[in-house]
Amino acid sequence: MVVLGIVSLLHDLAGDLVTPLLPAFVASIGAGPAALGVIEGVADAAGSFLKLLSGYFADRFGHLKGLTLAGYAIPNILRPVLAMVQVWWQVLLIRFGDRLGKGLRASPRDALLASVTPKEIRGRAYGFHGTVEYIGSAIGPALGFLILSAGVPLRHLFALTAIPGVLVVLVLAVGVRGEPRRAELELKKAAIGLPPSHPFRRLLIAVAVFTLGNSSDAFLLWRAAQLGIPVTMAPILWIVLHVVKSASSTWGGGLSDRKGRRFAIISGWLVYSAVYLGFGLATARWQIWALFAIYGTYSGLTEASQKALVVDLVDERWRARALGAYHACIGFASLPASVLFGVLYKVAGPSVAFGTGAGLALVAALLLPATDVNSTPPAAAGSRSA
Repeated sequence: MVVLGIVSLLHDLAGDLVTPLLPAFVASIGAGPAALGVIEGVADAAGSFLKLLSGYFADRFGHLKGLTLAGYAIPNILRPVLAMVQVWWQVLLIRFGDRLGKGLRASPRDALLASVTPKEIRGRAYGFHGTVEYIGSAIGPALGFLILSAGVPLRHLFALTAIPGVLVVLVLAVGVRGEPRRAELELKKAAIGLPPSHPFRRLLIAVAVFTLGNSSDAFLLWRAAQLGIPVTMAPILWIVLHVVKSASSTWGGGLSDRKGRRFAIISGWLVYSAVYLGFGLATARWQIWALFAIYGTYSGLTEASQKALVVDLVDERWRARALGAYHACIGFASLPASVLFGVLYKVAGPSVAFGTGAGLALVAALLLPATDVNSTPPAAAGSRSA
């Protein structure tokens, strides 16, 4: 798990050398917020079906390394190609490939983490892994800021992402053993589909509603630029966001272990709603800095808690597929979310766009309490009492 943590740190370092600069780069090649919405929405939705399939294959065959390695290799091969693009649809293709890789690796990796973690600290374990990722996401923009401040052109910076990308693939290939989980392999041969858990399905509905109002974070950077924050400061905003995420992720996961998954998730969604209202109404640069810092606590409260809740609600035989369905649900809802946000932003302005996201977060928070966290998954009841 230490090796996987190093891999995640390096991968997020490379990715976040680029991510905070994409809005300005898209604008520099003649595109606007609607194009950015399509790019980010398609990128987020691209790997959705693969997340479900990779979860099925992880349950079916138990061999996780191949999927995980491919999922990390694809984006790290494509990302440096941004240095050569000329039009926005080429950015779309590269981001599509990036999210495709995420679709391959997300479910097997999360299932592996759950399999070696007791339920009592599962939220904290997911939170710790998130902390390591966010550290990489903070280091990446810091390096980006230093590189740009030294006068290196933006396209050259994109090319430099090849260095941590190569390290990601090497560390994973050498440091992780690709052994299948053979102990329960025969128990895991089931058809593709949603796990037979009604609380889990209700959870997916709430997550889908929230995600429809959760547009790409690139729009937060777009809003920052609109209020006068220069592009050279975008990496610093990204650092602030991910430092707060890193600081709150393990704590947020642990809170879900102590106070319950629903408590942590609803708290995070309420923070999200308030922050999105703030972004819509902001008029000064200092407000953007404060909102970015507060926004990071939303991720710390929800991301680990939601994964832990998914695992809690299904039998172990469905674990990777349930995580795949969860990731896929978010991915499928992300496409209309970012496209809708981009259109609303262009047609009605930021207050309407951000206000819509805030309202959907409140609706999702009202839906989530219907999810019975304490129910025992039907298929697991017999095995636990045996």
